[in-house]
Amino acid sequence: MPGRPARIVSLNLCADELVLRLADRAQVAAVTTLAGDPRGSTVAVEAAGVPVTRGLAEEIVALTPDLVIAGAFTTRTTVGLLKRIGFPPLELGVPADFDGVRAQIRRVAAAVGHPERGEAMVAGLDGILSQILPASRSLRVLVLRPNAFTVSPGSLGDAIIRAAGLVNVAAEIGRDRTGSVPLEAAALADAELVVLDAGEAGMPSLADALLHHPILERLRAQGRTVSIPNRLWTCPGPQVAEVVARLATAARERALMRAPTKTR
Repeated sequence: MPGRPARIVSLNLCADELVLRLADRAQVAAVTTLAGDPRGSTVAVEAAGVPVTRGLAEEIVALTPDLVIAGAFTTRTTVGLLKRIGFPPLELGVPADFDGVRAQIRRVAAAVGHPERGEAMVAGLDGILSQILPASRSLRVLVLRPNAFTVSPGSLGDAIIRAAGLVNVAAEIGRDRTGSVPLEAAALADAELVVLDAGEAGMPSLADALLHHPILERLRAQGRTVSIPNRLWTCPGPQVAEVVARLATAARERALMRAPTKTR
């Protein structure tokens, strides 16, 4: 179709995920090496056989793209060089809420020439969100990502937690940006549910010492942990609705465990 880009190059994993879902395979000239790694990517199957780039400027120029999509905080040297030679990439920011996710999906869909696919993706996202049944009460949740990093208030991860009807404990322990959380602080925060990376075989999501830390072992024994792959909420996309659904389900199950038993 006239006007659609014929050679799209993506320089960012989150761009990879949207491009591979929204563009025709024939339109994609290259994605990042991360796209094909199932440990961190949600589009590893779609990325199979697609050429990859390391994001170097000379690689991009050699690919003769008519659309380059980059992240606002990655491959900055390459982005700067492309701008200087008169080829500014489409730069994607980091959405902090679901409206931002919808807007980014629509923006990429329009850029690759398939706005209708973007609308369908947004409709699918909203359809899942509309069917999620939250817990009967707002449980206190703490997310522990690799190296004990957490989800900061005001981030997309925080919006995901709130969409599940839960309370992000990170806000109570003074996190105003994503940062490492000592497990002792996590224990003192008295989170009713701790979210860990599900990880993959051969790639533990946290250091072994952390995985087997006595505090986490105790939380597991108490049924206070749930495992969700980080790749599902690393990038804004339709998969974030699955995270909301999983959190809501885990919270309902945890609430039932804590509910007092009625006696006659």
